[in-house]
Amino acid sequence: MSKAIRVAYGETLAKLGHENDKIVVLDADLSGATQTKFFKKEFPDRFYNIGIAEENLMGVAAGLAYQGFIPFASTFAVFGTGRAFEIIRNQIAYVNLNVKLALTHSGISVGEDGGSHQSIEDIALMRSLPNMTIVVPCDAIETEKAVRAAANFAGPVYLRLARPAVDDVTSDNTEFKIGKANVLKDGNDACIIACGLMVGKALDAAKKLSESGIDTAVINMHTIKPLDKETILKYNSKCKVIVTAEEHTIIGGLGSAVAETIAGTNGTKFAMVGIEDKFGHSGNPDKLFEEYGLTTDNIIKKVKENL
Repeated sequence: MSKAIRVAYGETLAKLGHENDKIVVLDADLSGATQTKFFKKEFPDRFYNIGIAEENLMGVAAGLAYQGFIPFASTFAVFGTGRAFEIIRNQIAYVNLNVKLALTHSGISVGEDGGSHQSIEDIALMRSLPNMTIVVPCDAIETEKAVRAAANFAGPVYLRLARPAVDDVTSDNTEFKIGKANVLKDGNDACIIACGLMVGKALDAAKKLSESGIDTAVINMHTIKPLDKETILKYNSKCKVIVTAEEHTIIGGLGSAVAETIAGTNGTKFAMVGIEDKFGHSGNPDKLFEEYGLTTDNIIKKVKENL
């Protein structure tokens, strides 16, 4: 099945609205794009269009959290994490408020919207904040679980949500727990640790590597913070190479987090697949993934180079 992650977010939000009357939703005049329109239709009295004012969006969300509500604040990831960073830092993370930053159109898969709208540094920004939890679901099924988990989690959560439709790589039976990675495939030679839209490409890479006699594990690291260090260190000990794969700059994202974990250990070789210190630009998302090396072939190349 294929569904856009942002659509799964919007649909789940509307379901949660019926289950918990403390949930409120805020948007920055983008409810059609972020898919909060589903919640707006069902609960117009609990939906707030703040307008194109992202700092105010986060400030109002903080105020609602102080009053005991569970606010989901949505806009594009580049504006929600970037333009509103100071408000998130001082009014949400600093005081550990129960605000959910559900930000869509992350990464370069925004495509034709261009580099100004492509958030390739948002994970790095949110990782730098104490008290912030970061979740990057890989498909529609996992998105519903992530949204529900965020609603039940005490404290600020950044849900990084992609724009395009993606095939499901998890199932209804796949366990989801914030802070605990999912091993989608075991292996002893190499280990690919991926998040978001790169999880499917990691599974494709592992399948092709297995055909070459390379036994490859795939870990869906859906939670970037807190990081599942125990699972990382386990595969750092048993495999010959770890390759991370993310739709984000290699500076400060998943790759950096894994590198920080294994630094100083006598473990495996290590490489990263991600955006290498460049801005995005306008183009077809699939073409952009090829240009920036976010491909199955590049993951395979990194594994083989290090083996």
